[in-house]
Amino acid sequence: MPNGPLSLPARLYLLSWDTTRLKVTGETHLHHLVRAGALTELAQRGLLADVDGIATPVDVDARTGDLALDGLLELVEESRPRKWKTWVTLRARVTLDAVRAQLAAEGYLRAGKKRVLGLFPSVDYRLERVAAVDALREEARAVLRGPLPVTEVSDRDAALVALAAAAELRTLVPGKDRKLHKERIEELTERSGAAAPALKKVIQEVRTAMIVAATAASTAGAATGG
Repeated sequence: MPNGPLSLPARLYLLSWDTTRLKVTGETHLHHLVRAGALTELAQRGLLADVDGIATPVDVDARTGDLALDGLLELVEESRPRKWKTWVTLRARVTLDAVRAQLAAEGYLRAGKKRVLGLFPSVDYRLERVAAVDALREEARAVLRGPLPVTEVSDRDAALVALAAAAELRTLVPGKDRKLHKERIEELTERSGAAAPALKKVIQEVRTAMIVAATAASTAGAATGG
């Protein structure tokens, strides 16, 4: 799967779209998944490092050129030291909003105005580039199912599928596939941090924190009928 211009959090967000119903799935914890993708990409790029369990900027002047990623970098820099698992949830909607605005600017989404409860202004996003998302999903499914050996999968593609599976993103990894490809998903998770032992630890921690946050969000949503 070619990396292309899309960041890992942007690709995860696009994969959440059900292109048949033209609706986003897993909205209750989508912000956690997108934030986990952003943290993972920054770690893979060497811009965030693990220092005694703390997500730490490597160079305060370094930037990616991606508004969502750079926004998160600045947030981490300007905040007190925090563990990776905290950053999966802390102000996670800020990263989701930045990703959606960026995708709208690039033509993947169309932004419109709406009012929540008839009072509060909000932005409503609709998917524009359906074919592009379908192609992205097929490429990701090929990573999940093979036949390409995991050792030949890029760390970003491995992270994409590993995080999507951990979030139970059914548009990419339905329940039957999680069970069928459980071993390969674990191998892809390992592959995500192949560059360094410390990176493997970071990605495992981010993935675990995302699972916990997503489970809590889903439970809360079910309890309130959402």
